[in-house]
Amino acid sequence: RYSSRNGANTTTGSGRTRRLATDVLRRRRYRSPGHKAAQEEARKKAHTPEEIVARLRQVEVIVGQGKSVAEAVRSIGVTEPTYDRWRTEFGRLKLDQVKRLKALERENARLREAVSDLTLEKVILKEAAAQGG
Repeated sequence: RYSSRNGANTTTGSGRTRRLATDVLRRRRYRSPGHKAAQEEARKKAHTPEEIVARLRQVEVIVGQGKSVAEAVRSIGVTEPTYDRWRTEFGRLKLDQVKRLKALERENARLREAVSDLTLEKVILKEAAAQGG
């Protein structure tokens, strides 16, 4: 008898003790009763641009007090890669500039969607005109 990586027992030959793959999948899909609440909590942890700028400023203050960047990053409750990503995106921006950037990004996404919708309508109208004519 062999044990696979996911814990399913299999045998060679007769397959008497073989677990069905669906049983394994069911076990993987099972979630604890608090799973939905945990997902909601994880979604709430997404930081707003204003919070990110405030935390970047906190790190600057802590580093200015003589602590290392790693200690400062730990004190604001994020990982160093997250801090680095935030710093490259928001590092030199002020709060009002961040708000304006996010507003422009939302407007840009809306306009891109409008352009794609219009382009699709144009293609449909060309095809209809070609078939009708």
